[in-house]
Amino acid sequence: MARYGVYPDEEPSKAARQLMEQVAADGGQALAAYRDPVGGHWQIFCLLPIERVAPTPYQRDLSPTHVKRLQEVVKKIDRFVDPIVVVSPRPGVYWTPNGHHRRTVLEKLKAETVPAILVPEPEVAFQILALNTEKAHNLKEKSLEVIRMYRGLVADEPRRGEQDYAFQFEAAHLITLGLLYEENKRFAGGAFAPILKRVDAFLEGTFAKTLPQREERAAKVAAVDQSLGKVVAQLKKRGINHPFVKNYVLARTTPLTRQRKTLPSFAQTFTRLLDNIEGFDVGKVSYQDIQRTAIAAAPATD
Repeated sequence: MARYGVYPDEEPSKAARQLMEQVAADGGQALAAYRDPVGGHWQIFCLLPIERVAPTPYQRDLSPTHVKRLQEVVKKIDRFVDPIVVVSPRPGVYWTPNGHHRRTVLEKLKAETVPAILVPEPEVAFQILALNTEKAHNLKEKSLEVIRMYRGLVADEPRRGEQDYAFQFEAAHLITLGLLYEENKRFAGGAFAPILKRVDAFLEGTFAKTLPQREERAAKVAAVDQSLGKVVAQLKKRGINHPFVKNYVLARTTPLTRQRKTLPSFAQTFTRLLDNIEGFDVGKVSYQDIQRTAIAAAPATD
């Protein structure tokens, strides 16, 4: 009989025992059940057939660069020492919310099994996604991960809503940006993020109710971006071509000044922003203006 982690004389929970049997039926090996040292939750350390393990449907896309770097490290030390975390939504299927890159490395190295910590509660996957630090997210990756979680929850959690998952989503504006990145992977999310952070908030109601509202918000931002693109094109015709140009125009047209003590609503903000951009005078802009603003906005370095 295996010894069980923090409490060696205690029998695993019924859910843990059932999962151990499932792992064996799925062609894997349940090596031990144990309680985690923080919350005392039952978990299972196991070896799973690699073909039964996949990333959750919600997380960011694979980074080939990160996979290559990780594969080189694993080959150099000639061992795999970092088990992934998995949940099982149904027998025969194991999702990893934080081991996509490591699992891919094992696949490339022709491994047949994946060392994993199996968590009995599938909902924990959302919490792990929120805390995933295997590879730092950029804004696009994080936003796409959030909107994929959101779409999954529309069906899986019909009675719950954005405010129930605020921790997992991290910030409301990431939902809106996720919708925009779905439509256009090259969307200038970094330019709009400072405005969205100030006026976008988690919506009340169930996911089914708030998703159409989110889509309306994304449409408003997309309309502003389309108008902004026309201004940028006019500036380029004048020979002004600078990577900071979108940020510059937004900074000059935003209705959200630092002096404001009360902020307008999301709809008011983007309606005014659209009006301001459509009335923007490109003839008063010089390349030097944009360059000076870009230098002033650049973060300090050590």
